[in-house]
Amino acid sequence: MCNALTDDELEFLTRAAQRVSLAPGTVFVEEGEKASYFYNINQGNVRLFKSLPDGRRQITGFAGPGYFLGLAAGENNAFSAEAMDHVKLCRFSRASLMAVFEELPVLERKLLDVAMHELVLAQQQMLLLGRKTAIERIASFLLAWAERLEICPAGRLPAPNAVMKLPLSRTDLADYLGLTIETVSRSLSQLKRDGIIDIPNIHEIILTRPRALSEIAEAAV
Repeated sequence: MCNALTDDELEFLTRAAQRVSLAPGTVFVEEGEKASYFYNINQGNVRLFKSLPDGRRQITGFAGPGYFLGLAAGENNAFSAEAMDHVKLCRFSRASLMAVFEELPVLERKLLDVAMHELVLAQQQMLLLGRKTAIERIASFLLAWAERLEICPAGRLPAPNAVMKLPLSRTDLADYLGLTIETVSRSLSQLKRDGIIDIPNIHEIILTRPRALSEIAEAAV
């Protein structure tokens, strides 16, 4: 977000920020509460979710370093956000960030780019949940996560045997992809049996055959 700013502009932005450290499991954005802050993630991973009336949750996305949260269109938060591991972030009050926008219009344009990117991600998620099979959803997610971790350039496949950290639990993955935990486990096991991925431990995936994974994600097999 800050790549386009000069040193003086960065210093101005820093003065407007409050630095916050969060322990794993801390919910720092509550769905339905007044949207008073914007957040820029500096370290760690965050799950974004909505709660259903019967107590279930739907994970709508994940945020990591560089992500900007809180671009709510209305008065209240449209989602909840929870730290998945140790998270460090900068928090801006809406009033202070409006002052930053007046001083640094380049930052406001950058956030418009962020909002447009989030719209594309939302459209991809609709396709993922609405049309793809369980194993296609898993394959699509693994490739998207590799791109998120910058294991491969945008639009390119990772190299064979690329190692990828996956800080999500199987429950997180199920909630995000609209599947049961059992289905997630079966799909991952199937990909492993087929030699497309390997799973050294619960938080690590080796993309053994990325092209085969891509063909599954695109329903080409």
